[in-house]
Amino acid sequence: MRTVGQFLSPNRHAEIAPVEIVDRPLVGYAKDYPTGLVAEAHSHPKAQLIYAMSGVMHVETATSSFTVPPSIALLMPADVFHSIYMDGAVAMRTLFLQPEAAPSVFSKCKVITVTPLLRELILAACSEPLEWDVTGRGTHITALALNEIEKSSFLPLEIPLPSSPRLRHVTEALQAFPANPKSLEDWAQTAGASDRTLARLFQKELGMSFRQWRQQVRLTAALAALSLNQSTAQASEIAGFDSLPAFGAAFRKFFGITPRHAQNDALSR
Repeated sequence: MRTVGQFLSPNRHAEIAPVEIVDRPLVGYAKDYPTGLVAEAHSHPKAQLIYAMSGVMHVETATSSFTVPPSIALLMPADVFHSIYMDGAVAMRTLFLQPEAAPSVFSKCKVITVTPLLRELILAACSEPLEWDVTGRGTHITALALNEIEKSSFLPLEIPLPSSPRLRHVTEALQAFPANPKSLEDWAQTAGASDRTLARLFQKELGMSFRQWRQQVRLTAALAALSLNQSTAQASEIAGFDSLPAFGAAFRKFFGITPRHAQNDALSR
């Protein structure tokens, strides 16, 4: 998690308190943030759908890291501590939900696609008053939004984070510079462990090999770059690829879309 930049004001707690206590199954909250802003570790008593119309959010919990560009949203259960780094100017539009509104959907952190309909429902919810009329438009928005969330596709954008200091040292360095070409053997020396020990730690704590984890970090960083209107060549370089065709093939295999598709999707929003 990035720790540089301006931090959110303590006054934000008073600002968001009415959203957290209002007695409605779903309410919207709209807020714009400048690039580089950091929301330090905090939690909310309600579940959330965290979405941004523009910019990219990097959300980190105690066990995972999520990159959230405008084409997707992060579902987060109530009371999960998390921090957020704003990459680019972020127009955040969040849905706060009472935990019982959709217990199965918000049982754990998940990344979902945001369909055009869900996007409009998020914006519609944000335009409603907090204490919207339970016999009016807010009820219909809530029902349709929950249905659309339940039908959304899940994406493999959760990057697991380790607990051991030795492994954390390696993963934080790779998240800061995904294109770092160091091998597992090189990182083992940096971490003060053998390459076999480091390989075992990746499998034990992260559930994947060093190469698999690094590839996921690299491609996620490339997706963030494309969402911030950087070129395919720039995204490929950020991800540590020497060949554009190789980058395109890896990106398409992981996300199911081409880099150009991801870039066009960002430009259309």
